[in-house]
Amino acid sequence: QEDAYMLDIFHEVLGGTEQAGFFVWRSNFHEAGEGETEASLREGMDRVRDVVRTSTFSCIMQKWGGKREVMYTAFKALGDSVDYIQVCDSDTVLDPACTIEMLRVLEEDPQVGGVGGDVQILNKYDSWISFLSSVRYWMAFNVERACQSYFGCVQCISGPLGMYRNSLLQQFLEDWYHQKFLGSKCSFGDDRHLTNRVLSLGYRTKYTARSKCLTETPTKYLRWLNQQTRWSKSYFREWLYNSLWFHKHHLWMTYESVVTGFFPFFLIATVIQLFYRGRIWNILLFLLTVQLVGIIKATYACFLRGNAEMIFMSLYSLLYMSSLLPAKIFAIATINKSGWGTSGRKTIVVNFIGLIPVSIWVAVLLGGLAYTAYCQDLFSETELAFLVSGAILYGCYWVALLMLYLAIIARRCGKKPEQYSLAFAEV
Repeated sequence: QEDAYMLDIFHEVLGGTEQAGFFVWRSNFHEAGEGETEASLREGMDRVRDVVRTSTFSCIMQKWGGKREVMYTAFKALGDSVDYIQVCDSDTVLDPACTIEMLRVLEEDPQVGGVGGDVQILNKYDSWISFLSSVRYWMAFNVERACQSYFGCVQCISGPLGMYRNSLLQQFLEDWYHQKFLGSKCSFGDDRHLTNRVLSLGYRTKYTARSKCLTETPTKYLRWLNQQTRWSKSYFREWLYNSLWFHKHHLWMTYESVVTGFFPFFLIATVIQLFYRGRIWNILLFLLTVQLVGIIKATYACFLRGNAEMIFMSLYSLLYMSSLLPAKIFAIATINKSGWGTSGRKTIVVNFIGLIPVSIWVAVLLGGLAYTAYCQDLFSETELAFLVSGAILYGCYWVALLMLYLAIIARRCGKKPEQYSLAFAEV
C-alpha cells in the first residue's frame, strides 16, 4: 500500500494515453496473495504478460517482494518478445538519447552482452555528502568504468542506467533470481549479480559516456554509510563469484579485481602498523602522502572534466579513510545479514548500527596515536622542526580546501534549484 503513490504518478503522467496499461496484482510470480487460488494466480500472470507486451507504457502493482522481485516480473513478462531490455531506478532522470546510445553499443558487437551509461547525481547540492558523492561518481564512471569498458569487462552495470541482451538474460533469469549465499537468499546486489551472470557466459560488458542519466544519492551521513556498507557486502560476495570467470576475460579484469579487492586490507594493516609501531613523524608523513595522492588525482580530474569542482575530490580521501574502510570490514563481518541495510525511497529510516564500526575504528586510531606519543623518545631538534613544518603544512592544506569549499560549494548546498541545468532534464 505504501507504494500506491507510484501508480498515482503513472496515472497523472500517462493515464490519459491509449498506449498506457496498468494492472493491480495481489500476488507476484513467486508468492500468491491473500485469497488467491491457483486459477486466479495463473490468470494474473497472463494478465501481467498481456499488459506488459501490448502496452507502450505499463505499470504493474504487485505483492511486495523487493527490487529483485520487481525486476523478475518485468523480465518474465517480456519473455522473448524483445531483443534488449533496459533497466533503471524509480528516482532516475533519463537523457532522451540514453537508450539509442546503449543500443548502438550492443548492435555494433554481438559479443557485448550488457552496457551501462554515465550515472551522475541529481541532488548534488543538497548536502556535503551528496556533493562529495557527485565528484566520486564522475571519477568512478568516466575513469574507472571507462577503463574496464576498454577491456570489455565492466564489473557492475549500475541499476539507474543499463541495457542487456535479452537472449542472455532469459538464459540465467531463474538462477539470478534464486541466488543464494551461505545458504541465504540474496536480497541486494541485484545489478552487480546481473552483470556477473553476463560475464560468466563469456560475453563482454561495456560502458558508454554518451548515455547519461541523473539519480538521487543519500544526503545524510548515516544513510550514506548504510548504503556504502550494503554495496560493500554485494561487492565482496560478487567478487568471489566473479573470480570464477577471470579466465574468460582480459587479464585486466583479474588484475583490477585482485588489487581493488585486497587494497582495503593492506591499507588497514599499514595504518595500524604505523599508528602502533611507528613514530609520530611516520604517522604525519602517511597523512601527508594520502592527501598528496588525493590532490594529484583531483587535479587530474579537474583537467579531464574541465571543471574546477573536481578539486574537492581530495576531500573524499578523508571520508574513505575514516568511514569506508571500517564499513568494508563491517560488511564482510555481516555479509550474510541484510535486514538493516536495505534501501528505501519514500520512508527514510535512520539506522545507527553503521556508526559502530566507524566508532571502533576512530578509537583504534586515537589509541594508537596516544600509545605512540607515550612510548616515543623525545624529539631531536631536526625531528621537531620537520614535525612542526609537516603539521603546519597539513593544517594549511585543510584550511585552504575548507575555505574554498565554503566559498564555492557550501553556499549552494541545501538550495533547491528551480529547474535542472542539464539539457536532457528539460525534455
